[in-house]
Amino acid sequence: MRVIAVVGSKKSGKTTTIEKMIEELTKRGYKVAAIKHVSEPNFTIDTARKDTWKFAQSGAKTTISVAASEVATIEKVQLKSLSLETLLKKCRGNDVVFVEGLKKLVVTKKNVSKIVVVKSMKEAMHALESFKPILAFSGPYSTEALGFEIPYADALKNPEKLADIIEDELLKK
Repeated sequence: MRVIAVVGSKKSGKTTTIEKMIEELTKRGYKVAAIKHVSEPNFTIDTARKDTWKFAQSGAKTTISVAASEVATIEKVQLKSLSLETLLKKCRGNDVVFVEGLKKLVVTKKNVSKIVVVKSMKEAMHALESFKPILAFSGPYSTEALGFEIPYADALKNPEKLADIIEDELLKK
C-alpha cells in the first residue's frame, strides 16, 4: 500500500486534488482509500440523539453502524494518541491511501510521498524545505517555470497527468 499526503495551505485545492486522483485511479482499477483530518475542535461524525450517539454517551468507546450500503466505525479517541500507522491499518486492502491534513504525522515520514498544492511561488519554495519527498506539485500556481526537478500537474485541469506521475513513480514499481 502506498501513502500519499496531499499538503498545502487552506483553500489551495487539497480536497479537490484528492477527489480528482480518487476518480482517476479508481477508473484505472486501483483500490483507493482516503484519510481526512477535520480540524474543527468540536466536530463529530455522530449525530446528536441518534442511537450511535446514545451508545457513546453511555460510555461505548467504539460504535459500529451498519446500513445497507456502508459500515461506519466510530471510535472515541484523542488525536494525540493516534499514530499514522494506526490509521493506515484501517485502510488495509487498498493500493493507495491519500492523507489530507495530519501534517505533524506525515511531514517527517520519508515513506510518505507528498503532493504539494500551492497558490504562490513563496509556498512552493517553502515546500521544498519543509516536505520530503515531494512527488509532484499541483494547484493554482504552476511551478513549471521555476525549473524544479519535481514535476507539476494541475489536478483540476489535467488529472490524468498527475495520476500518471503517481502510477509511474509509486504504483507500477
